[in-house]
Amino acid sequence: MGQDNFEQTIIFKVQTEEVNQKRAVLLKVYTALKEKGYHPINQLVGYLLSGDPAYITSYNNARSLIKSFERDELLEELLKNYLER
Repeated sequence: MGQDNFEQTIIFKVQTEEVNQKRAVLLKVYTALKEKGYHPINQLVGYLLSGDPAYITSYNNARSLIKSFERDELLEELLKNYLER
């Protein structure tokens, strides 16, 4: 490894499977919140901003599912999809 390697930018690509898993988790959590009578968007925003899992129902294992990814990973995916559409 020479000095030249420090001047190059490394490109990071998220695997498609991981992106699909994040989407599936968000959809399952959204559905569970809606089925329990919560406003899913508000609850998800509350969780993503605070990190408090109490915003997410445990119904249909939604709380465990949402915690399977880091909040910053979920936010990154949401922002990316929002800006690319």
